[in-house]
Amino acid sequence: MSHLSLPITRQRPLDPPDEVSGLRQQGAMHRMTFADGHLGWLVTGYAAARAVLAHPHFSNRPDRLHPLVPNRVELAKRGKMPVPRGFFLRMDPPGHTRYRKLLTGQFTVRRMKMLEPRIAEIADACLDEMEAAGGPLDLVESFALPIPSLVICELLGVPYEDRAQFQADSEILLNLETEADKALAAMGRISAYLYELIRRKPEEPADDLLSGLVEGGELDDEELTGVAFLLLVAGHETTANMLGLGTYALLTNPDQLAAMRDDPSVAENGVEELLRYLTIIHLGPLRSALEDVEIEGKVIKAGETVAVHLPVANRDPERFPDGDRLDVTRPAGGHLTFGHGIHQCLGQQLARAEMRIAFPALLRRLPGLRLAVSPEEVPMRSDMSIYGVHRLPVTW
Repeated sequence: MSHLSLPITRQRPLDPPDEVSGLRQQGAMHRMTFADGHLGWLVTGYAAARAVLAHPHFSNRPDRLHPLVPNRVELAKRGKMPVPRGFFLRMDPPGHTRYRKLLTGQFTVRRMKMLEPRIAEIADACLDEMEAAGGPLDLVESFALPIPSLVICELLGVPYEDRAQFQADSEILLNLETEADKALAAMGRISAYLYELIRRKPEEPADDLLSGLVEGGELDDEELTGVAFLLLVAGHETTANMLGLGTYALLTNPDQLAAMRDDPSVAENGVEELLRYLTIIHLGPLRSALEDVEIEGKVIKAGETVAVHLPVANRDPERFPDGDRLDVTRPAGGHLTFGHGIHQCLGQQLARAEMRIAFPALLRRLPGLRLAVSPEEVPMRSDMSIYGVHRLPVTW
């Protein structure tokens, strides 16, 4: 029997590829050929996805994983995509446990609650500028990107005025077509910038996360650079794309937009539903079996790589009836957009706070908000590992 390779092309901008959604109806686990020829697995069912992500016998280390897309094959072959020390997302316990523990205290629900007035201030300032400029304008540039970027910069203690370079380099790293040399160069630039910033922190301490970690003295400058790299890139790319793509989804589903705008009590639930329905993790996550593991009656052999297809798992009708429909009043929660298990997103409370504040503020302040182009003309991020819109031309 022939084995599939991962379909990436979406027939409709807000839905996962039809071929992958179709596979889910045939079962939760499928044999799949990775970009380098490795025969592994694709997971499309919700329960199986949770089981893989929570299982202690799966590794997240890049040297054990096989790439999903051709351009990553060259990087893997050259063995040059090193995991920076401190970049704990790509580590297994006990290394992962140590870093994660140090940072959990920084991202408590209480601390995120304390940030809410500042997030609201930033959102209002963006909206003031938008109103003053008048439409049409690009919502990504004017609203979706500045809010999480400014918040993560302030939280970490990274000067916001330096954002142009690291935002450009993040784009290079997340682009699925970037060549190996360019990806490594972008990584090098972000790391060098953060390393210098961290080295200056003892002389210029402030009330920010990096200063706190420097003062704590448990991590050296190189480890701190890896931690900062992960938090900086993940902290602005993910929420920025949720705000951009979420607005596009609401503008193309006017009844859902009205529900979010007219009833403030819907916002929190609506954010969870947008997270589930849109699932911006375009590819992966990946795991490699450390020993033979049985999931839903299939044996994943030691050394085999598993790709979890979160956008399709998050629409599994067994867990989310009528999951292909956006319904901001659906009892939300339980989705896998922030992952599951030990690698569940550390910044998820921050992301939720940003969206809970930003979406209602946008819809209230600009009740006439609409697309300035036809929905088909909006450029989608099909070429990026985090899905979304490249630009969102709007007017009101």
